[in-house]
Amino acid sequence: MHAFAFRTLLRADAMIRRRAFVGLATACTVSATFGARAQPAVKVPRVALVLPDAPLVDLLGPNPVDPTARGFVNGLRDLGHIEGRNISIERRSAEGQPERLRALMQELVGLRMDVIVTVGPGVRDAQRATSTIPIVAWIDDPVAAGATTSLGRPSRNVTGLSGIAIHGKRLQLLKEAAPQSVRVAAIDFKYVDSIETPGTYVRRRAAEAAARDLGVTLIAVGVNKPEDFEQAFAVIARERADAIIDMGTPINLVHRRRIIDFATRQGLPAIYSQREFPESGGLMSYAPSDDHSGARLAAYVDSILKGAKPADLPFEQPTKFALVINLKTAKVLGLTISPSLLLRADEVIQ
Repeated sequence: MHAFAFRTLLRADAMIRRRAFVGLATACTVSATFGARAQPAVKVPRVALVLPDAPLVDLLGPNPVDPTARGFVNGLRDLGHIEGRNISIERRSAEGQPERLRALMQELVGLRMDVIVTVGPGVRDAQRATSTIPIVAWIDDPVAAGATTSLGRPSRNVTGLSGIAIHGKRLQLLKEAAPQSVRVAAIDFKYVDSIETPGTYVRRRAAEAAARDLGVTLIAVGVNKPEDFEQAFAVIARERADAIIDMGTPINLVHRRRIIDFATRQGLPAIYSQREFPESGGLMSYAPSDDHSGARLAAYVDSILKGAKPADLPFEQPTKFALVINLKTAKVLGLTISPSLLLRADEVIQ
């Protein structure tokens, strides 16, 4: 073959090979791009955390100020759920105004949460808002509150923590710190009826049972709004109460300074539902560890996100508690706290 013709054939063959290669590469690129677009986006679970009392700002951030929120967020993180990466957390608070809870729950249902986590009175409004979204709650007595018919096998869309036994234990510790206490004012929500305020009825029933065993008369005092406190204080003085027990309502926590100041002026020993009270000058508190309980709520959420249903997850009791005693306040009240009680305290404020 003539040399010129041979070189022409070689160039033609090379050109054909290059075109084939470019075509193949283009096809692969298009195929890869199409495949990437065709794959569905990974769904990030959406979880709501709704608390009744803490300021909303205390619920925010990767390490919230509020201990329940902090335990919850850290608990999720320990289980591999990283906010902003593979889970979304919507935070809400009624900030001591429980009447706001219904609207908050309705808003979150509209946002299509995968799980709603709440504490105390929030469970009632969450159940009113949805019968299908799983609810993880921390509530005194879920059966009495109508959240379920069984603690061992939840019958509705709610599971979580149950803490009814705590109220009797608080009264026992108060009696140990101030043995002379025989008429104890219990500051709670105003009792309306067992449907509207089931927690009030349940708490009071548990405290009254403990009071009978301890030879104590319990004086029920109701506070639903800030302006109720003055009337409540007048009732406590008129009934000659010689001690106070805080029944753990959100409004008590928000207005704790008013209760503490009144107790100090009247010389009344008192036991409270959260450590913020003795940290603010109250005598003592006994409560489940909020950090630990928050982490347990996170464990329930983890199980639900992995496919478990509330009916598969029995309610459990908190297992870690904290006793905090303020010795400064004890001295102001003229109390001598026994060494055995001090030895059991998780924290003593000097």
